[in-house]
Amino acid sequence: MTPKTSRRSFLKGAAAAAGAALFIGARPDGALAASSSDAMLNPFVKIDSEGNVTAIIKHFEKGQGPATGLSTLIAEELGLRMDQIHYAFAPSNPQVYNNLLFGPFQGTGGSTAMANSFMQYRQAGAAARELLIKSAAEAWGVDPAGLSIEEGMVVGAGRSAPIGDFVAAAAQMEPPAEPRLKSPEEWRIIGNESTRRLDSVIKGNGKAKFAMDVHLDNQMVVVIARPEQRGAMATGFDDSAAKEVKGFINAAVLPNKAGVAVYAENTWAAIQAREALSVTWDTSAAETRSSDEIRAEIMAALDAEPEYNVLKKDHAETLAAIEGAAQVIEKTFYFPLLAHAPMEPLNCTIEQTAEGDIVLHDGAQMPTGPHMAFQQIFGLPAEKIHINTMLAGGSFGRRATPDADYQVEAALAFVMTDRSRPVKLVWTREDDLRSGYYRPAFGHKVRVGLSAEGEILGWDHRIAGQSIMKGTAFEAFAVHDGVDGSSVEGVSDTPYRVPGMFVGLTDTKKATSTLWWRSVGHTHTAYAMEVMMDLAAKAAGRDPVEFRLVHLAGGGADQARKAAVLKLAAEKAGWGKAQAGRHMGVAVHKSFGSYAAEVVEISGTAEDGFRIEKVTAAVDCGIPVNPDIIRAQMEGGIGYGIGHAMRDQITLAGGAVEQYNFPDYEPLRIGDIGAIEVHIVKSTEAPTGIGEPGTPPSAPALANAIAAASALTVADLPMVEHGVSFA
Repeated sequence: MTPKTSRRSFLKGAAAAAGAALFIGARPDGALAASSSDAMLNPFVKIDSEGNVTAIIKHFEKGQGPATGLSTLIAEELGLRMDQIHYAFAPSNPQVYNNLLFGPFQGTGGSTAMANSFMQYRQAGAAARELLIKSAAEAWGVDPAGLSIEEGMVVGAGRSAPIGDFVAAAAQMEPPAEPRLKSPEEWRIIGNESTRRLDSVIKGNGKAKFAMDVHLDNQMVVVIARPEQRGAMATGFDDSAAKEVKGFINAAVLPNKAGVAVYAENTWAAIQAREALSVTWDTSAAETRSSDEIRAEIMAALDAEPEYNVLKKDHAETLAAIEGAAQVIEKTFYFPLLAHAPMEPLNCTIEQTAEGDIVLHDGAQMPTGPHMAFQQIFGLPAEKIHINTMLAGGSFGRRATPDADYQVEAALAFVMTDRSRPVKLVWTREDDLRSGYYRPAFGHKVRVGLSAEGEILGWDHRIAGQSIMKGTAFEAFAVHDGVDGSSVEGVSDTPYRVPGMFVGLTDTKKATSTLWWRSVGHTHTAYAMEVMMDLAAKAAGRDPVEFRLVHLAGGGADQARKAAVLKLAAEKAGWGKAQAGRHMGVAVHKSFGSYAAEVVEISGTAEDGFRIEKVTAAVDCGIPVNPDIIRAQMEGGIGYGIGHAMRDQITLAGGAVEQYNFPDYEPLRIGDIGAIEVHIVKSTEAPTGIGEPGTPPSAPALANAIAAASALTVADLPMVEHGVSFA
């Protein structure tokens, strides 16, 4: 999705400055504004009198690259090299830094950073360029049309000077309402293969500051004793043994009774004191089901009449077409609960200033959520709440919850103190895996009818699982006619031209706190769709790539772009030319506005174990702003999807999570995939998502390669639990 907004309204910021600094943003009426007044607030571009340029980044950086990507746009329009621009994260202010695709809400997610900010940040850079040129033209008494900015220098009319010389005067000028944007022919940085991340050096030398690195003077560390079963409430505790731990300070039941806060002088003491704590839990309303029971409920829902007719199609017609088909292919899939498991466990730090303001130091993926929650918890107006956004070591969706869970947890722990000391909340890896939010469990039951000539006549697709959006603040815009769009995306809106398609959905009871996971519903819908396309191709006696292309023919741009990445991936992988002892599987999927196709090449056998030799990917994500980042995100998404499909699941016993740490929830290992090769389509379309689109096709491409090698179609995940081993 690309926002349809005029240039004038792209900049939703305000102007702010200190001394002779130039900030470019927007006035409350939507027009561009520049000022040197301290009273103005935080725009997108800051230039000081020394000519130092800082891009104000409204999107959270958890490794996916917006700090570099958005800085690239400003640098391009302003006329800088990448080593001449710095970045800083924006403060929490949804009136200025809202995600244009989320409405009046500041947040990062859904692979929207570049999609919603491409024009906005170019506009900011272009406005700054024109102001500086106008200032220089007046100072030199020349026509501004003859001036330009190159590598931070205003040049033309036989003169040159650094942009810092013109900042003070430019800050007093009326900014252009419609600055000229550079044409693609003028781009030097956008799309440049040599452009590298701005944060690579500091992450490599240890200077990067992550949320976990925050250590304030006189702070306390708090960890939370949480129940094993979702929904249990703390009714009391015995801390007599905890008092023997050196550094233990205090323990208290959280106001919402969701756990017991354990305070200590350092992290180790807090963890040890928590281990020594004896907590009494009320489990009367807690989850008690096992994974087998949850699976049985989902499977039963698939066999019953669907709760929702997603496409509003006549189910009877689809069933009749299938029953009259020459061949019927049927498969039932099951996808277990999955944890996000980022490398940096959850954490944040809260302090109160001398003026009574509350400051949250956090890898804040959606700062508007905790900002609003803190207003209620602390009884303060919005302007008394501040969020200092830090780098985060991954997220995959976990740092963005509808109820701001861990930030609220920290705030409740802080509000119970006298607020004289900062409080740092720390989750352990075990907390993250056993007490977190999870990709919900889902089942798919698909029946496809083929004619005698191998053509699809009908496609009956039933889905059952736990809704992510229902019961949250996001329900109003994410659920329509009872259907949670994240449960069916990738099926209900497939670009495949499939005749007689019926999609039914049934919601089942949530076993855990559910949450979006890298690529959300596409994590399971792509798998079911692409494995079924392979099964249908095999039944029709057609090549899997050719069969998919048939069902993408004769459509519009959506089908053409999906077909193009499929052809590119197949060509680059040498589809149909695998060497002896190797087999290939393919999958292609559209998600977050982008198109990704992947070919997985494997060796080995089911008996001795398979080895993933290579993954060849092609992606069309619109204009490729930073090719290096695009490749990295595709590689990461592929590894994330394949690693979880290979061996990961979250299981419950009596309502309690059984997995504990990486030994029993093993992430992808570097040796699991021999090589990944990514090819980027040169597109002129508006940029779309890249953080997530690499994940959906990866697991089904692997599954289809395994089927080609062994005739085993893996319908239940993880693979190692259902007849597959890896060498």
